Amino acid sequence: MKTAVLITIGDEILSGNTVDTNSNFIATQLKEIGVKVLRIFTIPDEESTIITTLGRAFEMADMVITTGGLGPTKDDITKKAYAEFFEDELVFSEKVYDHLRAYLEKRNRLWILEHNKEQAVVLSKAEIFLNYFGTAPCMVLEKNGQYCFSLPGVPYEVKPLVKDQIVPFLKEKWVLDHLVTRIVSVVDFPESVLSDTIEGWELALPKHISLSYLPVGNRVKLRLTASGNSQETLDQDLEIEIQKLIPMIGGHIIATHEDKIEKILAELLIERKLTLSVSESCTGGQLSHLITSIAGSSHYFCGGIVTYAAEKKIDVLKVDPKTIEKFTVVSEEVASEMAKGCQELFKTDISVSTTGVAGPGKGEDGKDIGTVFYTIRIGEEETTYKLFLPHLERIDFMSFVSQKVLQDTVSLLIKK
Repeated sequence: MKTAVLITIGDEILSGNTVDTNSNFIATQLKEIGVKVLRIFTIPDEESTIITTLGRAFEMADMVITTGGLGPTKDDITKKAYAEFFEDELVFSEKVYDHLRAYLEKRNRLWILEHNKEQAVVLSKAEIFLNYFGTAPCMVLEKNGQYCFSLPGVPYEVKPLVKDQIVPFLKEKWVLDHLVTRIVSVVDFPESVLSDTIEGWELALPKHISLSYLPVGNRVKLRLTASGNSQETLDQDLEIEIQKLIPMIGGHIIATHEDKIEKILAELLIERKLTLSVSESCTGGQLSHLITSIAGSSHYFCGGIVTYAAEKKIDVLKVDPKTIEKFTVVSEEVASEMAKGCQELFKTDISVSTTGVAGPGKGEDGKDIGTVFYTIRIGEEETTYKLFLPHLERIDFMSFVSQKVLQDTVSLLIKK
């Protein structure tokens, strides 16, 4: 199997001001063509550090991809580091300059051409992949049969360069193994107990199949990855192993193909021709966002509403004011009435509701940070759950609860 090292260059990544989404995307794309990422380095814009890290990377892997550090200024550190490492010189490329002119002219930004002229300066030995969504091209360099790709740092520029140019380039240059992955989603089964339960099965897996445990909330995703030269054979091998696994933990498995809980739920709803609506408070629209992130969600999702203020729970969802007065707005009783009101409002088969305290302060009714109630109503039957998550920050709390609500909805549907 071919291997890769990724290098993210930029002080803004190290400072925490910018999140490195490029490495995740690139690693995923490489995995799909059978290239394994061995290491991801994040380093500052320092010439000596870039050179040293390139050296380490080439000692480890068949290819290296760097992102970031490419700018329009004359003191571009990354290009200078590349020139020293590859013992090359920087030259002005008419091809890149003409592309840059056409790119800026098309966007009525020709006036900044002079300021971006340095983007047309590249290494003399480099093969150039033109950037159709930005100004910095990708340089491709080869050293002792190993390849290096220098990418800009902007994610919407990185993605097409990787998908449309780097991946086809690698497929042409290398004979690559197939890499096939299956995800088995397990719920209500602690990871440590799960590991003990399936230890014998795990130890007996064929050498070309690896297993990873990926906890998501209180769900554990078992990721099986098989590598080899025949995709059909790998698919069959994975299916055989999953069929061996099912009798051991079958009642806790909610999916054996899909990864995302929102996709798993979508397939169930479509298969059973059911509709869904949501009424949110503490999740602030996260549930609706997850559900509608799946293409075709309009076939089953009728709508969602964020009734953040207590009076809107009363006005829109018809929650009884006396219920709020007696039990407070963050309570099992209010969650129940929210779900019922939502189901009646949107005329759906299923409705879910959330009410809780995301923090950072206590709720108006004095409930502790991290307290949440949510109700899942399927037809006339409903189930209400309580969670206490005081250790989670606000955004993480909203994300965890949203994932958990969808997960429990799937579990209830499967049991019916």
